[in-house]
Amino acid sequence: MQTLDYTVQEIKDIIVEAKTAANYTAKDYIEKVLKGEDNFPCGFAWVEIYGIKGNTKLGKQMKLAGLEKSYNGSYNIWNPSAVNFQNVDCKEAGAQAAAKILEKYGFRAYAGSRLD
Repeated sequence: MQTLDYTVQEIKDIIVEAKTAANYTAKDYIEKVLKGEDNFPCGFAWVEIYGIKGNTKLGKQMKLAGLEKSYNGSYNIWNPSAVNFQNVDCKEAGAQAAAKILEKYGFRAYAGSRLD
């Protein structure tokens, strides 16, 4: 596995890029697929970043950048798209877009979702 070495500011910038991609993708989904209507299944979505121990330099940088560890040991970004829709599909599309950005920077990231 490659060793990632990012500063706190670089991590913050990567998170902003991931959240921006998530927001754009979710809004595009809302417009094109949902036709602007908040309907169909309600739920939540997030991104989990795996493989970083909290006591490492990168783990400490992640915490300083505002990320918290989840119960499963991953770092978690809840609702990265920040859309105010209840529809789980648009939120999951956004979370998947955020995960792709994080992967671009070498993180092992996965989108997650669940129905409400």
